[in-house]
Amino acid sequence: MELIQVKQRFGIVGNSSMLNNALETAIRVAPTDMNVLILGDSGVGKESFSKIIHQLSGRKHAPFIAVNCGAIPEGTIDSELFGHEKGAFTGATDKRKGYFETVNGGTIFLDEVGELPLGTQARLLRILENGEFIKVGSSVVQKTDVRVVCATNRDLLERARQGKFREDLYYRLATVPIRVPKLAERREDIALLFRKFASDFAETHRSGHIDLTPEAQQLISQYAWPGNVRQLKNVTEQICVLEDAGTLSADTVSKYLPPSEPSLPVLLGKSENFGEGMSERDIFYKVLIDLKRDVTDLKKLVFGMLENPAAAQPVVMQPPAPIQSPQHIQLPSSIEHQTAKPINAGADSGVIIQPHDENPIEVEHEYVEAVSFPATDDNLSLEEKELEMIRKALTKSKGRRKKAAEALGISERTLYRKIKQYELE
Repeated sequence: MELIQVKQRFGIVGNSSMLNNALETAIRVAPTDMNVLILGDSGVGKESFSKIIHQLSGRKHAPFIAVNCGAIPEGTIDSELFGHEKGAFTGATDKRKGYFETVNGGTIFLDEVGELPLGTQARLLRILENGEFIKVGSSVVQKTDVRVVCATNRDLLERARQGKFREDLYYRLATVPIRVPKLAERREDIALLFRKFASDFAETHRSGHIDLTPEAQQLISQYAWPGNVRQLKNVTEQICVLEDAGTLSADTVSKYLPPSEPSLPVLLGKSENFGEGMSERDIFYKVLIDLKRDVTDLKKLVFGMLENPAAAQPVVMQPPAPIQSPQHIQLPSSIEHQTAKPINAGADSGVIIQPHDENPIEVEHEYVEAVSFPATDDNLSLEEKELEMIRKALTKSKGRRKKAAEALGISERTLYRKIKQYELE
């Protein structure tokens, strides 16, 4: 059957290449009895593909049933799929046929197959391999001839690595994988889908026809649609019911679009310093907090040396006010190699953050409180005093950096950088 005919028969709207490729694969595999695994996010229309496969197959006159595996409790799913004998468990007052027995000769669609318990996965694998199953509470092996089409929005191979899905079952199910694209991957189809849904709902609710201005069409085409086609359909129905007939502007349509969080750019690659579960925003905030802590440690050190240059431990100052989110920060290629280095450049000089690598950190002055001090003879030997204090602390602690850092009132990491800066290894 031609692609256009399939779209018209099953109400498929769209002309994107990814959608066409998925449909062509479904059309080619439908006449066979091969197992099919339909992949895609929630709301993309995976069940529609299962119906296309069944209706274009030689089993089209046999039963078809769609089962949502994630909606059936774990304790009863074996009974639902394979049936049970009378007295097999509490409440089993009668003998019951399962889906695989009642759909014999037809097609069963297992949606959210990744949610199946491991025990049920073993039973399903046996059916796929030799068409045999055993009812709950029975010892009699029964045969069935059922074509299995599965769908999932999960990464089954990742779940297999986590021990939550059988790898052998995955390869049995994924004889022919079909990936249904997200709505965000077929943006040229969004305006067409809206027009189709608006026309259907106008007839269903006996309301006027709704149309969109070019700006409104551009707005819905650029929207993220995390709920995919299902979300677009729901939003269209809301607009058709709550708005008067006519052409709607972008401002009107925007009231029905939930705000979507923009994705942050990738700041850092995987590192042992950041947990696997941390989001990019968490990593960004962690970098800023570490940077603020380094500035605070340096200010403590400088103020301590100015107040009491002869003492081994400087005066501990209160940390400065929290730094607001900077507007212009260039992150260095390696956060671990930043070094805070005090530089004297006269009466107006302060503290400048100077990294070891070539990528500078630019921090606007309005966000970082500079440490300024009068130009005296003492300031001219600031680095010598800092070096002398670090040497004294290391000597007093017998080279133990942790104790030396505590004595200086700075972090161990800052001390490590200072040791590297002054070549005290």
